[in-house]
Amino acid sequence: MTNYHTATVAELSHALHSKKVSSVELTRHFLDRIAAHDRRLNSFITVTTEQALAAAAEADRRIAAGQAGPLTGIPLAQKDIFCTEGVRTSCASRMLDNFIAPYDATTVQRLNAAGMVMLGKTNMDEFAMGSSNETSYYGPVRNPWDLDRVPGGSSGGSAAAVAARLAPIATGTDTGGSIRQPAALCGLTGLKPTYGLVSRYGMIAFASSLDQAGPIAQSAEDAALLLQALAGFDPRDSTSLDRHLPDYRAALDNSDNTSPLVGVRIGVPQEYFGDGLSKGVHDAIAAAIAAYRKLGAETVDITLPNTRYAVPAYYVVAPAECSSNLSRFDGVRFGHRCQDAVDLMDLYKRSRGEGFGAEVKRRIMVGTYVLSAGYYDAYYLQAQKVRRLISDDFRRVFDGQQVDVILGPTAPTTAFRLNDKTSDPLAMYLSDIYTIAVNLAGLPALSMPVRPVEGLPVGLQLIGNYFSEAQLLNVAHQYQRVTTWHRQIPQAYAK
Repeated sequence: MTNYHTATVAELSHALHSKKVSSVELTRHFLDRIAAHDRRLNSFITVTTEQALAAAAEADRRIAAGQAGPLTGIPLAQKDIFCTEGVRTSCASRMLDNFIAPYDATTVQRLNAAGMVMLGKTNMDEFAMGSSNETSYYGPVRNPWDLDRVPGGSSGGSAAAVAARLAPIATGTDTGGSIRQPAALCGLTGLKPTYGLVSRYGMIAFASSLDQAGPIAQSAEDAALLLQALAGFDPRDSTSLDRHLPDYRAALDNSDNTSPLVGVRIGVPQEYFGDGLSKGVHDAIAAAIAAYRKLGAETVDITLPNTRYAVPAYYVVAPAECSSNLSRFDGVRFGHRCQDAVDLMDLYKRSRGEGFGAEVKRRIMVGTYVLSAGYYDAYYLQAQKVRRLISDDFRRVFDGQQVDVILGPTAPTTAFRLNDKTSDPLAMYLSDIYTIAVNLAGLPALSMPVRPVEGLPVGLQLIGNYFSEAQLLNVAHQYQRVTTWHRQIPQAYAK
């Protein structure tokens, strides 16, 4: 194996443990690819070359001593929203351009403990606010499948890096679709876990009741491997859930059964196939549904009537929480501070005005408005009631109709062109129309690539009941066993 970047994490793990390659060799290979290709993609904010090579050397020692796990020595990219001790953690904002984190997020700690090698921190929408990775202080990320198109957001840097095989796997965060939507637009497998399954400690908060970390990977098997390391109770996160974890990789059925999904009921919501869904995406999803029937699954027509309220409810709840969370960035304790402030109020105003970009300011203003005394009941309280109705829709389908998985498109179109929607925030917000409801309900969901349209990736979304990640991953894995869409690499980055 010489083209290491064409291999999955599972394949690289086997190569490392069988001594066909060292972690240092693997790490140098991916660092060289970053140096060769990322100038065009802009997927990384910080590349941690020295730390990566030191971690790789330590991983090789662990492998030689027989103390390695399945992820030991595997390079990865971390989204620049996770605090990383001694490394700039910017959230792609001028506000934190000079912030060196004094500690590791739990996500970083756990992957370090697993022996993984961090290549660097990836670009993103500023403070995770965006659907195209165009709000970054460091400039937009470009989609490896077409450099004139967006990679999706907010985890666009992570998705672009994995799609171009500058890293074999990456972390992302998902507040309203920010793992799944870029995974869809870049032809990857992205998993948003059940809320509370992965610790949020050290993950810089956007909307605390919605944010969740997860893997952006080439395959469901790779996502299962990373989730195994990420998931688990953390006493430092008050929303972290203490429960038994399954072996996610072992739950993947690799038997020779030609109908491995017999008995699995897949719900197909009528609301996900109406106006706004492009014909090409519709047809690609329909072909995938037919493939699932061949694998033995039963499809069931369902309805999620409150889906149409998901976007307006989200854009009340998320900005409200953003307004509260971002109030800590005041130019006093850390982050950007304006020059020559005349008094404390001037320091606050100019530091925040200079430090935040337009989209972040827009959401802070909306959030402050809906939380204000005269409008709290009319907006924020109503949005929380709608949130409950959306959750009840899912509960009725999963529990009442005994559906195991819900299937639909991840995004209504393939990747759109850069600057197409930057002047129309509402059009941009509708990019997440199929993903937002999942975050409002706290459910797990996965996006994986299906048949492309005009050379651009299409994502299929699978939504599961609470803590059904093992089943979701297996349902995706069975499709990937009989297709090769997840193995496709943009031609410019294949060699």
